[in-house]
Amino acid sequence: MMREMAHKGQVANRFTAVLAVFLALILAGCSSIPPGANYPKIVSHASLKADDTDLGRHFATAASEHVGASAFRIIPVGIDGFLLRMQIINAAQRTLDIQYYIFHIDETGQLLTDAVLRAADRGVHVRLLVDDGDTMSGDETIALLAAHPSIEVRFFNPFAYRGHMEFFRGIEFVFNASRLDYRMHNKLLVADNAIALVGGRNIGDEYFQIDPALQVADDDVFAAGPIIGPLSAAFDQYWNSDLAIPAQALSARSRSVAALSERRAALTQHNRALKADGTDFVARIATGEPYHGILSGNLPLVWATAQLVCDSPDKKEVDNGTMVGKLMRRPVAKVASAVQSELLMITPFLIPGKEGMQLFDDLRRRQVRVRILTNSLESTSEMSAQSGYMHYRVPIIESGIELYEIRSLLGNTKGSGETATIAKAGNYSLHAKLFVFDRSKVFIGSMNFDQRSMHLNTEIGLIIESP
Repeated sequence: MMREMAHKGQVANRFTAVLAVFLALILAGCSSIPPGANYPKIVSHASLKADDTDLGRHFATAASEHVGASAFRIIPVGIDGFLLRMQIINAAQRTLDIQYYIFHIDETGQLLTDAVLRAADRGVHVRLLVDDGDTMSGDETIALLAAHPSIEVRFFNPFAYRGHMEFFRGIEFVFNASRLDYRMHNKLLVADNAIALVGGRNIGDEYFQIDPALQVADDDVFAAGPIIGPLSAAFDQYWNSDLAIPAQALSARSRSVAALSERRAALTQHNRALKADGTDFVARIATGEPYHGILSGNLPLVWATAQLVCDSPDKKEVDNGTMVGKLMRRPVAKVASAVQSELLMITPFLIPGKEGMQLFDDLRRRQVRVRILTNSLESTSEMSAQSGYMHYRVPIIESGIELYEIRSLLGNTKGSGETATIAKAGNYSLHAKLFVFDRSKVFIGSMNFDQRSMHLNTEIGLIIESP
């Protein structure tokens, strides 16, 4: 009995010690700057020279025939978004700049990670910037890539706690909500400073629509030509910001060559297993499509003028007026306000606020037709956003706007059809952010029409002028 009590006492003491260390860590991290902010890092910029790569030469020739215009193609199918990313990474010869809100290490995430490692082995310089707000268990292995001499990894506005127990992350958030509620929602991939993918898709099986349990509808836009310069400059601004913390500052394992070697072996074994299973999307990578179709012209590009719209990485300070910078909602609202006949909106989360409702009222007063597609209660992935939207549903309809909600199970008139094998939010969810202005301009990007995108998240997108 005495031994048992002593053992229990030791366990309790260990738990108390662990909790004390954790709380000390959290309290030490409760400041306006993220952990690791003082870790030395090198300021770097994308090379302005792109014509020394195959991609650079290919699109430089095409751009010379379309002076002042850039090339675009919308990628609406999830699996094509995955294939194109894999094929672009495989084709890169000099640089890869990768920036995402979510980078899950699931089936597609592991294949993309392996492709990034192989690109680095070829001598491609990789800069990988990932937000730290919505990571899952396993995602932390991204940090191991930093042990490769050709790969740099940074995390945007990271938590001090590096695990994935929601309880501990929740405690840290409570103590430091003013900083940790500020997230980088951008999605951008730039290869050889010559081509890019920008839009709404994160890195994860659901966004590429390969998981039958959860299909997330989204869009990317492939871009080439003069618009790549501003896109690369936007990446540089985030990469060099004070909130972008090197992986080495957060974990000693990210400096471990041995840990990276173990990760390589696991990736190789995983990918071999997928090939042995005859997984369809693995076989389709080898076909080279849709990438080859874009380069050959079999999948035509649209050449048009475009404007990059993005927030400054210090959006909070710009928003409250303490510093000068860019807020992307302003140029988007300006184009929306100038609409003469029709505004079409696709947005997963719809919380317009006073400014948004005023915009809708002004448009309807001028007899502009406004149609909006958003998530239903069953299809949404964010119940908190849905609760905010519910307060606006009736006023939006009463203003004369045509409002539609997506079904969680397409083809089912009831709109639910959930089973035990389907995710709680249904098996289909809208994630695209796309606005069409008078059918002559389109916005595609990461910005939802809600208050978080307007004030709490940084965002990026393109306004393309093309009927």
